[in-house]
Amino acid sequence: MKKVCVLDYGIGNLKSLYNAFKILDTTPVLTSDHKKIKDSDFLILPGVGAFANAMEKLKKIHLDEAIYHFIDQGKPFMGICLGMQMLFEYSEEFGVTDGLGLIKGNVIKIPSKNKKIRLPNIGWNKIIKSNTELSNNSILRNIRSEDYVYFIHSYCCKPQTNENVIANTVYEGVKLCASVQKNNIVGLQFHPEKSGKVGFEILKNFIKN
Repeated sequence: MKKVCVLDYGIGNLKSLYNAFKILDTTPVLTSDHKKIKDSDFLILPGVGAFANAMEKLKKIHLDEAIYHFIDQGKPFMGICLGMQMLFEYSEEFGVTDGLGLIKGNVIKIPSKNKKIRLPNIGWNKIIKSNTELSNNSILRNIRSEDYVYFIHSYCCKPQTNENVIANTVYEGVKLCASVQKNNIVGLQFHPEKSGKVGFEILKNFIKN
């Protein structure tokens, strides 16, 4: 049975992810143990809260090094919500904080077209698939642009180019990056484990990679 490691570094709702992968007939493990991470088939970086706090906790127990090593092995890696934002070079949340630097770009506060924008963005938004060739060969391959997924965030990723963007969404009239994929690295701004059948289909695609 495939082993899915969900990084436990004191950030994120790990139980819901654990239960999701349990339903998908994998062996999920919640851990920060480097050997267990190395021996896993898939690695998930969850996260909620402040970027700087999450990066500090990650580096304190050298999980950044474990992530780099895992990715270098060519195994599938996924960042979810704040975990996706941490894939980028830096965040502007509460000052500038360096991220993992796996994808070029940065993280900014969700921009507004007017002063009445509601933050955080909480709720269901449509996926808008982009970069058709990449999307059709990604974890979104059988997901439609009309499908809804669940978001909760006040900051968003701003990739340097659209090369790795596989989906966007629109909130309060503003287009936001919803998902990226670069080789064996995947990022989801939304929560697949809270996104019903569509979310489970995406997680199923991930473990089929």
